[in-house]
Amino acid sequence: MTANPYKDPAAMAGILDELREEAEKLERRVTLMEVCGTHTHSVAGAGLRRLMPDKVRLISGPGCPVCVTPVDYLDRALALAAIPGNVVCTFGDLMRVPSSTVSLEYARAEGAKIEVVYSPRDALDMARANPHQQIIFLAVGFETTVPTIAGALAEAEADGVQNFLLLPGNKTMPQVMRVLVDDPELDVDGFLLPGHVSVVTGWRLFEFLTEDFDVSGVVAGFMPTDVAQGVLALVRQSLAGKAEIGNVYGRVVTAEGNARARELVNRFFEPSDEVWRGFGIVPGSGLGLRSGYDHRNAALIDVSVPPPAEPVGCRCGDVLRGVIDPPECPLFDAGCDPDSPIGACMVSSEGTCAAWYRHERWAEGGRS
Repeated sequence: MTANPYKDPAAMAGILDELREEAEKLERRVTLMEVCGTHTHSVAGAGLRRLMPDKVRLISGPGCPVCVTPVDYLDRALALAAIPGNVVCTFGDLMRVPSSTVSLEYARAEGAKIEVVYSPRDALDMARANPHQQIIFLAVGFETTVPTIAGALAEAEADGVQNFLLLPGNKTMPQVMRVLVDDPELDVDGFLLPGHVSVVTGWRLFEFLTEDFDVSGVVAGFMPTDVAQGVLALVRQSLAGKAEIGNVYGRVVTAEGNARARELVNRFFEPSDEVWRGFGIVPGSGLGLRSGYDHRNAALIDVSVPPPAEPVGCRCGDVLRGVIDPPECPLFDAGCDPDSPIGACMVSSEGTCAAWYRHERWAEGGRS
């Protein structure tokens, strides 16, 4: 049996040797940000941050879709679940994210009609099986998950399943990355670009980084060797003094992505202004349902929602913006942990705080 080259310790050691050699040529320390939750998990799990040369600094950005979902979205979901006849369906990661009051998990324990599903198709099947109930799917995620949601909508439209609705909350990466590049607290030199997103969008989507900001980006996969290769490519771009968009995930990602998936998404969704935890409203960074599908839009249901309130002391928003590392939050490992999360970044395995807690808190914490 041929060994998997993406898990080969010798291959990893070779990449790291090349990286150290190239990094020594840098005139200054460079800051590289990943904006994908799976990258966050991979970096922490493999201890890559501690293996980086001194002149290479890795930080995490808003790559966890659960983490960036704002409090008021959860508040609205809870209000919808409280209406008799409504059933709210969600992916499991969202269940324990704190709202202004309680989590979805707590509300379900108190009797609210909230169900965990593994795909939007599961929620659609539930709508078929329960025609007298209104099934509301919490549409959270980045470009990766939207095609499956659009597919469920297409099936509901074709089959006349009228009791299947969405609470739109999907987000897209380019606009928030523009905010990150413009943030004077960050001074990011390059981005590890999300592999899953790029499968759908293609890597050309990120050319705005070079054209508008003269900032580099490299699409990388999720094995430790993939991430290390992405970092090496960014360091080499920095040495060359020319910003480019690279792709070291060519076995999966192409320049143009999946046109058929994007066409399906565009049938039902259009760009919208969305609130991101830690960023506020980011214009054009979300996907709202087109007006022709108002009958699917649970956001149009009139409910009473409390003023949004973040947990006191939580700095999840600053973690998502990359301006602090998790140990710099006063709640990190001081009441906030994966078993009893106070902030959203500690809930999902893709959350930066959860990744640091599980894999990096024993090492010297804080920003160096």
